[in-house]
Amino acid sequence: MAFWNQSIRTKLTFWYSLLVLSTLVAFGVASYWFTSNTLSTNLDLSLKIEVGWVKDFIQPQASKVKPSKRSIDALLQKKSKLLPQAADTLQADTTAEAADEIWNHIFKHTLVSPKKTYIQVEDRHGAIIYRNYSLGGDTLAVSDSVGVNTTHLTTTLLNGEPVRAAITRDKNFSIIVAYPLRELGEVLENLFSIFLILIPIALAVSVFGGLYLANKSLKPVDRITTHARKITAENLDQKIAVRNVNDEIGRLTATINEMIQRLHESFAQIRQFSADASHELRTPLTIMRGEIELSLRSLKTPEEYRRVLASSLEEILRMTSIIDNLLTLGKADQGVYELNLEEVGLEEIVRDLHGDSEVLAEPKNIKVTIKKIEPITIIGDKVRLRQLFINLIDNAIKYSHIGGSVTLSVERQNGTALFRVEDTGIGIPEQDLERIFDRFYRVDKARSRELGGTGLGLSIAKWIAGLHRGTITVTSELDKGSVFTVQLPLN
Repeated sequence: MAFWNQSIRTKLTFWYSLLVLSTLVAFGVASYWFTSNTLSTNLDLSLKIEVGWVKDFIQPQASKVKPSKRSIDALLQKKSKLLPQAADTLQADTTAEAADEIWNHIFKHTLVSPKKTYIQVEDRHGAIIYRNYSLGGDTLAVSDSVGVNTTHLTTTLLNGEPVRAAITRDKNFSIIVAYPLRELGEVLENLFSIFLILIPIALAVSVFGGLYLANKSLKPVDRITTHARKITAENLDQKIAVRNVNDEIGRLTATINEMIQRLHESFAQIRQFSADASHELRTPLTIMRGEIELSLRSLKTPEEYRRVLASSLEEILRMTSIIDNLLTLGKADQGVYELNLEEVGLEEIVRDLHGDSEVLAEPKNIKVTIKKIEPITIIGDKVRLRQLFINLIDNAIKYSHIGGSVTLSVERQNGTALFRVEDTGIGIPEQDLERIFDRFYRVDKARSRELGGTGLGLSIAKWIAGLHRGTITVTSELDKGSVFTVQLPLN
């Protein structure tokens, strides 16, 4: 039972064989029914034609055949003497030669017929005036319910065997033409025997053929399974050999390789993220530990202790910022966040941030100006949008030269709202432009620490823009500055 539950080959073979068996049985039953019905219909039609022929042949010559008053046995004896070659015919008329011609013609017709039909003719009194004996010496009784000039089909017995009979009657004669049902039964029995032999053979072929096809079809899957088991977190750079066939297995292999590649990239990002996060948190802790240990070695003045505490507080604030940003990105990765959507005026947010940015830029004597601002209202989260804009403004101030400038602008363009931050900072190398939104990625890590950067601000900014179905693009030139542009849909 465990093999049955686990083996796709067995299941495929079973259902394939069951389908073949069902098809063969249905075909056999349909063929048997159709053959039986066709044979019966053709037999009835043949009997009707035969009894009609006998009736049409006798009627024009009815005057030559007169009813007999002698017994059937006497007529048989006389007929056997007059016409030995036609011992199966008899007639009861003094004009024997004329009657003989009629019965001989019917007899010859019976001989050349491919079917062994039984013909019996009775006069209006019920006396048998003709009967062929190819089927034995029994007689068939004519049903009294048969009307004049009508044809009646019935099944009855002749010599103990069932026969199918056609009966017709006119004012002078009753004619019966019968055919044994034994031959029809033999044909149907032969057909049944053929199916009884062929169906098991076909079923056996389907079972072995199904197993062969299942093994051949699933062999590439086994190969994929074997290779996939060898791939672990330590060797995600391995790939499964791709077949050069654009079929289901080939597409499955390509899909698995793409998944492995994504896992490889995710694992690499996780390792890099863990290393960067550990480094970012370890650095302030190391600084705090060194300063505290140094202050404990000897007595210090209150001013020296104050300096140590101020430095420790700065590092604590830095770690708090890193942890808060990490929590924000962690919630973003898990989809656990809330958006308070409402109508937000971008002009109001930018004007408020302009005042805050002047405070941030004052230590470096950087001038923050608003180049262009249009009254634009969008649907969004005001807090998140403010966080997005302040991260870009803070980033521009940090990497601008002393005495430089930062320009802000908000405008409408092609059905979207554009928020743009331009600075006169150090710029970004072209090869680093695609990676600046990665977590903990910094172009110059040494200078970033001096400037207080954590490497997470741009990642959070990009995430917030994505939440609002927007994008962030950047253009930059070394030692001349950078331009960050946020594009947000108006609706």
